[in-house]
Amino acid sequence: MADERRAGTADVPGTDLRPSRRARLTSPGRRLAARVPAPWGFVLAVFVGSKVVLSLVGVLVLTAWDGVPGAPPADEAMMRVQQDRISSHRWVSLWFAWDSFLYEHLARLPLDRPWKDFGFPLLYPFLARPLAPLLGGHTAWALLLVANVALLFQLWFAYRLGARLLGDEDPADGRRAVRYLLLLPTAFLFQAALTESLFVCLALAAFWYAEQRRWLVVGIVGYFLAMSRSVGFVVVIPLALVLLRQHGWRLNPRSLPRYVREGWPLLLVPAGWLTFMAFCRWQSGDWFAYQHAQEKGWGIKVQNPLGVAGSALVGDNSADALRVWIAVAMLAVAAVGLRRRADWPYLVYTVIVVLVPLSMGPPVYKSLLRYLLAAFPVALVLARWARRPGLDGWLTAGLALLQGALFAVWLTYWTHLII
Repeated sequence: MADERRAGTADVPGTDLRPSRRARLTSPGRRLAARVPAPWGFVLAVFVGSKVVLSLVGVLVLTAWDGVPGAPPADEAMMRVQQDRISSHRWVSLWFAWDSFLYEHLARLPLDRPWKDFGFPLLYPFLARPLAPLLGGHTAWALLLVANVALLFQLWFAYRLGARLLGDEDPADGRRAVRYLLLLPTAFLFQAALTESLFVCLALAAFWYAEQRRWLVVGIVGYFLAMSRSVGFVVVIPLALVLLRQHGWRLNPRSLPRYVREGWPLLLVPAGWLTFMAFCRWQSGDWFAYQHAQEKGWGIKVQNPLGVAGSALVGDNSADALRVWIAVAMLAVAAVGLRRRADWPYLVYTVIVVLVPLSMGPPVYKSLLRYLLAAFPVALVLARWARRPGLDGWLTAGLALLQGALFAVWLTYWTHLII
């Protein structure tokens, strides 16, 4: 039969028994793709696809906005100038806004002089420092590179953690987890020169290694997590709950030595924030220089988060109310979707990363939609619900439209809804 197939093929005009030129050209790519581990192939495709789509949409929105009378608003003109200084290409400069320029300032500050800027944790800008010389001294580009590399690893950890928590290492669950993480209302900020992608990447990594019972790695990752954002050191609580769950939620004198033996690396998580406090003390003589800088610069004071949320819901500012309603919706999704005892660590984590920003008081309203991105378990809940026939399409379409609208608002900054 092999001879017959060869004979039949030879009779067809234009065919050749030798490998075609097209096959020769594509075979190296196919061999390379075959060597890429399955999660990375999907993650890279999603990363590149989302980057292209959002950059294209962003350029189109900004181009259309140029024709609107009075755009940009007068109080945004300086930020446009700062963006143009970073790059004349809008598909690059659109990813820089507000805090991006403060991070660039921190990444440029000389280390051989007294440090006076304590308003931000230093992990993100310090990661950009060694990369800037490799990019011709472009510190802003280094910040954007750090954020996007973190996003790439964030998607990988979301794939692995989603596949583990939603099913028995089912790749379909991992793919849905990645998709819904990128469909969260303001997930476009993962690609900006901000700390969102770095923080969520480290949080996902910490929980992934906790589920693997690799507690020393958890401690190391948690150390840097706490140095990336002030709420990071509190994540030690849900991580400790993972350890507790792994031992059947037993709390008695007999189990204590085991918890200490396995979970001692969790002490590294708050140690990360203590390191930043020690830096503040060394440079300024004040252990709480960060807190005082936040109070002086932005009027932030620790308050009852429920009272802060309630004041927005009954107040006259509809934008503030909308932000808080989205926070309430995310808490409701987490409460319903993570009510199983096995999911309690992720429920506690979600409550922490939603309520801690609200405890900053009314100044947090403008940035609340940005801070809510840390609540990655909401994406896992949506991915679990999306298993139901027909619901996946509706959820995807609805979240994509919502994110598109918020992305356009963020690009124009007309309403100051997202900062």
